[in-house]
Amino acid sequence: MRHTTTAEELLAEMKAMPPAERSRFFTLLTEKLFQDEDLTHEQVFGHLAEDPFTAREAAEYLEVSIATFRRYVQSGKIEPMHSVGRSQMFATRDLKAYKQSLRDVKRTMKAKKP
Repeated sequence: MRHTTTAEELLAEMKAMPPAERSRFFTLLTEKLFQDEDLTHEQVFGHLAEDPFTAREAAEYLEVSIATFRRYVQSGKIEPMHSVGRSQMFATRDLKAYKQSLRDVKRTMKAKKP
C-alpha cells in the first residue's frame, strides 16, 4: 500500500529544508501548479502568515547567525511570543518589523557614506 503524505508531514519536511531549497521549491510550485491561475501571494500563502518561527528559522529569516540572533533576544531587541522549556517561538510580525528596521539602518548608513 502506498503512503500518502499529509499536509502536516509536508509542512514538517519543508521546515527542515535549507532556506535556498525552500525558495526553489516555491518557485517550482508557482511555475508548475499556479501558472494558469491568477492567485495573489496572500491567497496562496496567507494561512502561513502568522505561523511562529523557531529561533533557527528566525535567524535564517533575518539572515544572521544563530549566535547573533540569540544576542538580539538577550538584549531585548526581539522577544519570544512564547516559550516552552528552553524552546522559544517568535511572532512573524515582530520578525518582519525587525527585519525592516535592519534594512532601514543599512539604508541610512549607505546614505551617510561619502
